[in-house]
Amino acid sequence: MHPTAAKVQARLAARGLEIDVRVLPDSTRTAAEAARACGCELGQIVKSLVFVVESRPTMVLCAGDRRVTLLAGRPATADEAKRATGFAIGGIPPLGHESDLPTILDESLRRFDRVWCAAGTPHAVFETALDDLLAALPDAVVGPV
Repeated sequence: MHPTAAKVQARLAARGLEIDVRVLPDSTRTAAEAARACGCELGQIVKSLVFVVESRPTMVLCAGDRRVTLLAGRPATADEAKRATGFAIGGIPPLGHESDLPTILDESLRRFDRVWCAAGTPHAVFETALDDLLAALPDAVVGPV
């Protein structure tokens, strides 16, 4: 396993989220690529997006078949996202970052019992129950994005 993916797995376990990182031969950099590689619906892919809201990096977890349209803020640059999370765009996990970020979870993800998330690299993913992901993010705000 890639060292970055192993780091994500360890950080998530420390937060109570027991997952198995899967390293796939196909890219999971985009939601569409991830859905094909994981064999799931596009909406089950959790896009981990960094936005700057009120001058602060904020994690937005959006369903793969949705776009962020309601958030008052701007998308972070690639450099801002990497500084805030410690991961490059295309592999940013929903949690386990260099520092805790305010997190907003797209309420439309509640359509699914299980979701797929990036695990630190463009080829590493993990599957989890949405309820388990939410339990590992107790301060996350669930709402429309």
